Amino acid sequence: MLKLAERLKPYTASIVFALLLVLARVLADLSLPTLMARIVDEGIAAGDIGLIWRTGAWMLLLALGGIAAMFASGYLASRTAIGFGRDIRSETFRKITAWSLEGIDRFGASSLVTRVTNDATQVQQLVFMMLRMMAMAPLMAIGGLAMAISKEPRLSWILGVSIPALVLVIMLVAKKGLPLYGLVQKKLDALNRVLREKLAGARVIRAFDRGASEEARFDAANADLTALTLKVQRIIAVLFPFVMLVSNLSVIAIVWFGGRAINTGSVKIGSLMAFIQYTMQIMHSVVMLSMIFIMAPRAAASASRIVEVLEADDPIRDPARPADPPARSGRVEFRNVCFSYPGAEENALEDVSFSAEPGTVTAIIGSTGSGKTTALSLVERFHDVRSGAVLVDGVDVREYAQKDLRARIGYAPQKAVLFSGSVADNVRFGAPGADAEAVRKALAVAQAEDFVEAMDGGVEAVMSQGGGTVSGGQRQRLAVARAVARNPSIYLFDDTFSALDALTDSRLRAALRTETAGATVIMVAQRVGTVRDADRIVVLDEGRVAGIGSHEELLSSNAVYREIVQSQLSGEESA
Repeated sequence: MLKLAERLKPYTASIVFALLLVLARVLADLSLPTLMARIVDEGIAAGDIGLIWRTGAWMLLLALGGIAAMFASGYLASRTAIGFGRDIRSETFRKITAWSLEGIDRFGASSLVTRVTNDATQVQQLVFMMLRMMAMAPLMAIGGLAMAISKEPRLSWILGVSIPALVLVIMLVAKKGLPLYGLVQKKLDALNRVLREKLAGARVIRAFDRGASEEARFDAANADLTALTLKVQRIIAVLFPFVMLVSNLSVIAIVWFGGRAINTGSVKIGSLMAFIQYTMQIMHSVVMLSMIFIMAPRAAASASRIVEVLEADDPIRDPARPADPPARSGRVEFRNVCFSYPGAEENALEDVSFSAEPGTVTAIIGSTGSGKTTALSLVERFHDVRSGAVLVDGVDVREYAQKDLRARIGYAPQKAVLFSGSVADNVRFGAPGADAEAVRKALAVAQAEDFVEAMDGGVEAVMSQGGGTVSGGQRQRLAVARAVARNPSIYLFDDTFSALDALTDSRLRAALRTETAGATVIMVAQRVGTVRDADRIVVLDEGRVAGIGSHEELLSSNAVYREIVQSQLSGEESA
């Protein structure tokens, strides 16, 4: 929490003014019981109407001033807390978006969503309560205690018994509840993960009629969160009844012993009433502190989770002195590349070497799990090689600034991802400056112009999140259009044509040949028909290069490629 507190510096002025207003309100509240005692003990007893009116007027002014200070401090506290929450969410989001895939996988998407939303809200609420309650409660308690003792020192022993009892119970409750709040947030992560899987896999769940089992998973995660939350609340529930019990017993003791003192004439009625008011203020302050103690452990757990994200080091970082991007070319070379995913026992790629030249199409084919997509991710530097090097225009990709490297690349992923907005917005996602003509040209190259024009609104037609309003093949073509609009020197197509029919696939590849004539094209594909016209085909088998050559060369000399071809095409077609 202290590490996040440093980010409150921009709000120093608001915090200072809020605290001064809180102090003004405390002084007003502490003055009212004394003025009331003066009216009772001096004004009414002596029949001095003027004193009663003057003192009453002061009480009214103080009450109005306290109300004004309360509203003003509340406004400043709200503004500070909300602004702080906004800054924390923004900073955390920027940190996450700058991470590599390894950084994101370290925490998990569901946990990161919880940290940006729920955890940030918990910290924001605590900041608000600190500026309102935590600032006021100690001042009110200390001031009330001092005023109570000054009014009736004979009865102060009652406070000496009740206040330590309250403090002891608050400490015990905080000690029990603090460790559990971190577990509550982890249970919330688990619930969020199940929910995300349910929403992302809705079609698969319905297709396999697994709705009941998914409901059972959600119910189990929900029950775990509920049980732990109830356990925490049972601990906390002890606090408020105990505070009320002590408060009421204290008032009873004050009235009992104070009443006897009034009979003997050693205590005045106004002073006793003031003492009771100060006691209630002290008890109210203790209640406010107990609320802080309830929220603080959970907010502290949330703060530590946010700080964990903010201070996490991404394994993929820009070099201290990035290399200057050379002249636009696009040559890509894999040089003895070995790579394994974190925690994996075996390499996903082993001693992979090949090059892709500008003006050529290089295809990568292989069985599922052979490392095709992994190879493309190394070009984008989504991951770093364990040994060897991936070079772009003769420079190791690790020597580039990531933004400079990716500015040279147009990427169409294996799973076409579209964003909410119009069709044009999605095409311009990689090229924000693309004009209407460039958007239409990219759609035409991607063989998407016809179905886009048929949509209501054309290129301005609104897309739902994830592209749920179009088919899988249409999503893939829009993803290709997004890469084409970028006009890069390197094109990476990760099995981007898998949902296309043979005719559309052929037309799209022919259009790409013309559009990408001077660029380097690397495509991953499962279908032989997609890669057979490539200038070079790289065959991967269990992470190793099994052969490199044209379709005819590999068909005649490479057993792995020949097996892939024979599994997809008839003998006449393969020939």
